[in-house]
Amino acid sequence: MTTAKKTAVKKVVKSTKVKKVAHSAEGMELPTGQYTYALGRRKRAIAKVKLWLTGTGVITVNGKPSNVYFTTYDLREILTDALKVVGHDGDVTVFAETLGGGTRGQAEAIRLGISRALIKINPEFRKSLKKLGYLMRDPREKERKHYGFKRARKGSQWAKR
Repeated sequence: MTTAKKTAVKKVVKSTKVKKVAHSAEGMELPTGQYTYALGRRKRAIAKVKLWLTGTGVITVNGKPSNVYFTTYDLREILTDALKVVGHDGDVTVFAETLGGGTRGQAEAIRLGISRALIKINPEFRKSLKKLGYLMRDPREKERKHYGFKRARKGSQWAKR
Protein backbone atom coordinates (compact mmCIF):
# COMPACT_ATOMS: atom_id res chain seq x y z
CA MET A 1 0.00 0.00 0.00
CA THR A 2 1.37 3.40 -0.89
CA THR A 3 1.78 6.20 1.60
CA ALA A 4 -1.00 8.22 -0.04
CA LYS A 5 -3.44 5.34 0.48
CA LYS A 6 -2.31 4.91 4.10
CA THR A 7 -2.97 8.58 4.92
CA ALA A 8 -6.36 8.40 3.19
CA VAL A 9 -7.27 5.35 5.29
CA LYS A 10 -6.15 7.14 8.49
CA LYS A 11 -8.33 10.15 7.63
CA VAL A 12 -11.36 7.91 7.09
CA VAL A 13 -10.76 6.11 10.40
CA LYS A 14 -10.43 9.41 12.27
CA SER A 15 -13.62 10.80 10.74
CA THR A 16 -15.69 7.71 11.63
CA LYS A 17 -14.87 7.79 15.35
CA VAL A 18 -17.92 8.37 17.49
CA LYS A 19 -17.84 11.28 19.90
CA LYS A 20 -18.96 10.60 23.44
CA VAL A 21 -22.09 12.55 24.29
CA ALA A 22 -23.70 12.99 27.70
CA HIS A 23 -26.10 10.17 28.52
CA SER A 24 -29.62 10.87 27.39
CA ALA A 25 -32.83 8.91 27.15
CA GLU A 26 -35.09 9.69 24.22
CA GLY A 27 -33.62 13.17 23.77
CA MET A 28 -33.72 13.99 27.48
CA GLU A 29 -30.61 15.70 28.79
CA LEU A 30 -29.47 14.72 32.25
CA PRO A 31 -29.06 17.50 34.77
CA THR A 32 -25.61 18.97 35.12
CA GLY A 33 -23.96 19.68 38.44
CA GLN A 34 -23.56 17.74 41.69
CA TYR A 35 -24.59 14.12 41.77
CA THR A 36 -23.98 11.30 44.20
CA TYR A 37 -22.47 8.06 42.93
CA ALA A 38 -23.01 4.63 44.48
CA LEU A 39 -22.54 1.02 43.46
CA GLY A 40 -25.09 -1.74 44.04
CA ARG A 41 -24.71 -5.48 43.56
CA ARG A 42 -26.99 -8.49 43.78
CA LYS A 43 -25.92 -11.97 42.74
CA ARG A 44 -24.20 -11.40 39.37
CA ALA A 45 -25.85 -8.03 38.68
CA ILE A 46 -23.89 -4.79 39.12
CA ALA A 47 -25.46 -1.32 39.02
CA LYS A 48 -23.63 2.00 38.85
CA VAL A 49 -26.03 4.66 40.10
CA LYS A 50 -25.83 8.45 39.80
CA LEU A 51 -28.40 10.41 41.80
CA TRP A 52 -29.18 14.12 41.36
CA LEU A 53 -31.19 15.82 44.11
CA THR A 54 -32.15 18.66 41.76
CA GLY A 55 -34.13 16.62 39.28
CA THR A 56 -37.48 15.81 37.78
CA GLY A 57 -38.15 12.35 39.19
CA VAL A 58 -37.00 10.45 36.09
CA ILE A 59 -35.25 7.10 36.50
CA THR A 60 -33.11 6.05 33.53
CA VAL A 61 -31.65 2.55 33.21
CA ASN A 62 -29.03 1.85 30.52
CA GLY A 63 -30.16 4.89 28.52
CA LYS A 64 -33.85 3.94 28.59
CA PRO A 65 -36.66 5.10 30.88
CA SER A 66 -37.25 2.65 33.71
CA ASN A 67 -40.78 1.78 32.54
CA VAL A 68 -39.38 0.72 29.16
CA TYR A 69 -36.40 -1.23 30.56
CA PHE A 70 -38.37 -2.98 33.33
CA THR A 71 -41.69 -4.04 31.85
CA THR A 72 -43.38 -5.43 34.97
CA TYR A 73 -44.91 -3.36 37.72
CA ASP A 74 -43.14 -5.12 40.61
CA LEU A 75 -39.67 -4.45 39.15
CA ARG A 76 -40.51 -0.75 38.71
CA GLU A 77 -41.73 -0.66 42.31
CA ILE A 78 -38.44 -2.16 43.51
CA LEU A 79 -36.62 0.80 41.94
CA THR A 80 -38.72 3.45 43.67
CA ASP A 81 -39.10 1.74 47.07
CA ALA A 82 -36.04 3.35 48.66
CA LEU A 83 -36.99 6.79 47.33
CA LYS A 84 -40.54 6.49 48.67
CA VAL A 85 -39.32 5.52 52.14
CA VAL A 86 -37.25 8.71 52.50
CA GLY A 87 -39.77 10.94 50.68
CA HIS A 88 -37.72 11.76 47.56
CA ASP A 89 -39.71 9.77 45.00
CA GLY A 90 -40.72 12.68 42.74
CA ASP A 91 -37.85 15.14 43.01
CA VAL A 92 -34.73 13.06 42.31
CA THR A 93 -33.23 12.10 38.95
CA VAL A 94 -31.52 8.71 38.82
CA PHE A 95 -29.26 7.38 36.07
CA ALA A 96 -28.23 3.73 36.40
CA GLU A 97 -26.01 1.50 34.30
CA THR A 98 -26.51 -2.21 34.90
CA LEU A 99 -24.44 -5.17 33.88
CA GLY A 100 -24.95 -8.90 34.24
CA GLY A 101 -27.55 -10.93 36.08
CA GLY A 102 -31.25 -11.11 35.39
CA THR A 103 -33.86 -8.38 35.44
CA ARG A 104 -34.81 -8.87 39.09
CA GLY A 105 -31.18 -8.92 40.16
CA GLN A 106 -30.55 -5.73 38.20
CA ALA A 107 -33.57 -4.01 39.75
CA GLU A 108 -32.50 -4.92 43.27
CA ALA A 109 -28.90 -3.89 42.54
CA ILE A 110 -30.20 -0.49 41.43
CA ARG A 111 -32.27 -0.23 44.63
CA LEU A 112 -29.17 -0.94 46.71
CA GLY A 113 -27.23 1.70 44.75
CA ILE A 114 -29.99 4.27 45.26
CA SER A 115 -30.10 3.45 48.99
CA ARG A 116 -26.35 3.87 49.34
CA ALA A 117 -26.45 7.18 47.45
CA LEU A 118 -29.25 8.46 49.70
CA ILE A 119 -27.20 7.60 52.79
CA LYS A 120 -24.26 9.59 51.41
CA ILE A 121 -26.59 12.57 51.05
CA ASN A 122 -28.21 12.24 54.48
CA PRO A 123 -26.91 9.66 57.01
CA GLU A 124 -30.20 9.83 58.95
CA PHE A 125 -31.89 7.80 56.18
CA ARG A 126 -29.79 4.78 57.18
CA LYS A 127 -32.06 3.70 60.03
CA SER A 128 -35.25 3.45 57.96
CA LEU A 129 -33.54 1.91 54.91
CA LYS A 130 -31.71 -0.69 56.98
CA LYS A 131 -34.91 -1.65 58.82
CA LEU A 132 -36.55 -2.53 55.49
CA GLY A 133 -33.48 -4.48 54.28
CA TYR A 134 -32.57 -2.15 51.41
CA LEU A 135 -28.92 -1.94 52.47
CA MET A 136 -28.24 -5.68 52.38
CA ARG A 137 -26.27 -7.10 49.50
CA ASP A 138 -27.41 -10.53 48.31
CA PRO A 139 -24.13 -12.42 47.78
CA ARG A 140 -25.59 -15.66 46.43
CA GLU A 141 -24.15 -16.84 43.16
CA LYS A 142 -24.37 -20.03 41.18
CA GLU A 143 -21.78 -22.55 42.31
CA ARG A 144 -19.28 -23.54 39.69
CA LYS A 145 -19.24 -27.04 38.22
CA HIS A 146 -16.76 -29.31 39.94
CA TYR A 147 -14.50 -31.65 38.05
CA GLY A 148 -14.97 -35.34 38.69
CA PHE A 149 -18.52 -35.30 40.00
CA LYS A 150 -21.09 -37.10 37.90
CA ARG A 151 -24.81 -37.03 38.17
CA ALA A 152 -26.46 -40.08 39.67
CA ARG A 153 -27.95 -42.27 36.97
CA LYS A 154 -31.09 -44.30 37.27
CA GLY A 155 -30.34 -47.68 38.72
CA SER A 156 -26.98 -46.71 40.18
CA GLN A 157 -26.23 -47.16 43.86
CA TRP A 158 -25.97 -43.35 44.30
CA ALA A 159 -29.46 -42.65 42.98
CA LYS A 160 -31.04 -44.49 45.91
CA ARG A 161 -29.38 -42.34 48.58
